[in-house]
Amino acid sequence: MHDATPSLAPPPFVLLIDDDAEVLDAYRQTLELEGFAVKASRAAGDALKDIHPGFPGAILTDVKMPGLDGMGVLERVRAIDPDIPVLLFTGHADVPMAVAAVREGAYDFIEKPADPVRLVDALGRACTHRRLVLDNRALRAQVGGGALESRLIGRSVPMERLRAVVAAASSSEADILVLGETGAGKELVARCLHDFSRRRPKAFVAINCGALPEQMIEGELFGHEPGAFTGARERRIGKIEHAHGGTLFLDEIESMPMNAQVRLLRVLQERSIERLGSNREIPVDIRVVAATKVDLKAQAAKGLFREDLYYRLNVVTLRIPALRERKDDVPLLFAHFLDAAALRHGRQPPRVSRAEVQALLAHDWPGNVRELRNAAERVALGLGEAVPGRMPEPDAVDASGDTGAEPLALVLDRAERAAIEAALARCAGRIGRTADILGLTRKTLYLKMRKHGLDKGEFRLEDDVTEMDDAAIRHVT
Repeated sequence: MHDATPSLAPPPFVLLIDDDAEVLDAYRQTLELEGFAVKASRAAGDALKDIHPGFPGAILTDVKMPGLDGMGVLERVRAIDPDIPVLLFTGHADVPMAVAAVREGAYDFIEKPADPVRLVDALGRACTHRRLVLDNRALRAQVGGGALESRLIGRSVPMERLRAVVAAASSSEADILVLGETGAGKELVARCLHDFSRRRPKAFVAINCGALPEQMIEGELFGHEPGAFTGARERRIGKIEHAHGGTLFLDEIESMPMNAQVRLLRVLQERSIERLGSNREIPVDIRVVAATKVDLKAQAAKGLFREDLYYRLNVVTLRIPALRERKDDVPLLFAHFLDAAALRHGRQPPRVSRAEVQALLAHDWPGNVRELRNAAERVALGLGEAVPGRMPEPDAVDASGDTGAEPLALVLDRAERAAIEAALARCAGRIGRTADILGLTRKTLYLKMRKHGLDKGEFRLEDDVTEMDDAAIRHVT
C-alpha cells in the first residue's frame, strides 16, 4: 500500500535574514541539517528581491536590523502576498512587539536564543502551510476558481490531510482505491480526484457494483454487440468505453462478481476492452477509482475477492476518515448543509440552540456525512430534531415563549471555545501540542484564546512550559 503524497517533493525552503553573520551561519547550518533548503541574507532589502506571489517557502527574519528591520520586511512581504509566512526572531524584550506583529499578519515569532526543536517545528509548519496555499491556488485556477476546501469541507487535522492527499493524487494518473465507511463521502472524493485532474473535460462515469444484478454487470461495464445474447438487438456502449479519456468510478467494488473481476483485471492491465459478442479489442484511456467499505485484502484471503485484482487496484490507497474521527467539523458541516437545504427549499435557515449543538457533538454519526446532511435537511424543513431523542423536553421553554435558540454564529463560537478548552486540558496547557491537535498555528491559537478569555495556566498540570509561551499568552491576553 502506498501513500498518495509525492515521494520526491522538493525540500521546504526558508529565506533567512539576519545582519549578524555568526547567527545567520549557525541557524543556516541547523536548518540545512534538518532537510531545509536555505537562502541566507544579511541585507533585508536584497533578500526581498526574491519575493514574489509564487514564493515557495517561509521567511525567518530578525526584528532589529539596520536599514530595513523585521517589521518593515513583514509589511513589504504582505503587500506582495499576504499568504507568505513571515516568522520573526525576537529578543525577550521584543515579545510584546512580536505579538502585535502576529496580530498584523506575522505567521509566528521565535524568541532568541531559539530552541532548535521549536525553530524546526515552526518553520516546518509554515512551509507546509505555504505549500498547501500554493497547491490550492493552482487547483482553483484549474477548475475556474472552485477551491478544494469548498468541496471537502472541514478544518480538522484529518480533513487537512485528506485535502492534501487528494490534491497530490489528482495530478497523477495512477488508479486509486478509496476506503471509507458508508456515507463518508467516497463518491465526492472520487469526483474531486476527477475534477482537479487533467481529465476533468471528459466524462466521470460512476457505477455501483452492488446495485446491478450479476447477469447485467458485464454488459454494463463492457457493452455488447447485436445478438450477443437474447434480447440484444443493437450495439450498446459500456461504461468503460464511455469513460474513455475520463474517470471510471466503481463503487462497492467488493460486490463485483468473480467473472467480472477477471475481465476488469485484464482491462486494467491492457487498457483495452472487448464488447460482449465481439472479438475486436478497443483501446480505452481511463483512470479507475474504486471504492470499498471493507478490507479487500481480508476479503481476498477468504476467497471473496480476487487477490491479483486487489493488488492491481492498490497502487494508491486513500482513506476517508469517519465523521466520528473528526467531530470538530460537525458544527461547520451542519451549518453548511443547513444553509444549503434552506436555500434549496426557499426558507430562512432556522436558529440552532445550544442543546442542538451539544446533541450534534455527542452523536457518533454511524451514517457519517450522509446522516448529518439528512439531519440538516430535517431541521431546515422543520420536520424534526437533528439527532432524534437527544434533545431536552420542551418544558425548558419559558413563559415568554423563548426557546433559548441562538444565532448559529454564536453557537459555533461556543463550540469552538469548548474544543479549545478540551484540547488545552488534554495537553496540560502546552501551547505547541494544543495547536497541533487542533490543526492551528500557534498564532491562531493565541488569538482564539484571547478572543475566548482562556488562560493556559488554568489547564497546566506541571510547570514544564517554555518562557516564550508564558510571555506570549500574557501579552496576547
